[in-house]
Amino acid sequence: MARKQKNKSNDKFFTRGTIIGIAIIAVGVSAGIYFGLGSMVPVNGTTPVLQAPTHIYIEALHTADQGYFYDQQSTRQGKKSLSGVNSDPSIHVTQGELVSLHFINEDKETLSPEDLNIDAFNVHTKQLKYFEAQTINFLADKTGTFTYYSTIHPEMKGTITVDAS
Repeated sequence: MARKQKNKSNDKFFTRGTIIGIAIIAVGVSAGIYFGLGSMVPVNGTTPVLQAPTHIYIEALHTADQGYFYDQQSTRQGKKSLSGVNSDPSIHVTQGELVSLHFINEDKETLSPEDLNIDAFNVHTKQLKYFEAQTINFLADKTGTFTYYSTIHPEMKGTITVDAS
């Protein structure tokens, strides 16, 4: 009987393996929270924005008759062009909205890299190859009409209008 008591006293609740497992889980959860909150910070902000974004979809296209141009669709305003006839697309949002801008290069004719920039909101995509996409979140924190443009093809332009709330 003395032997059983000795074995019981050596049983530990937290073994080395349990402690390592808990540490790994804690690091994983912490990293998930850090990167999750980081993805909620708009490019023109410093803190996470906890609101549902307005989704804007912009394509970079090229046709022989129109050259290089942006085409746009917004889920809030209903479907716009996306057919190749919208050579100067305009976006309308309300001040204070979180905008999730989805940009895709669909220039299958020339396979040229494409980009999109909105200086007023610190939006700058990388140069995207054919069929690459990038999403950038920004806060529409200024009112007015602002130009978005390409540094690769200066003829590619559009406008974003931010109305007072």
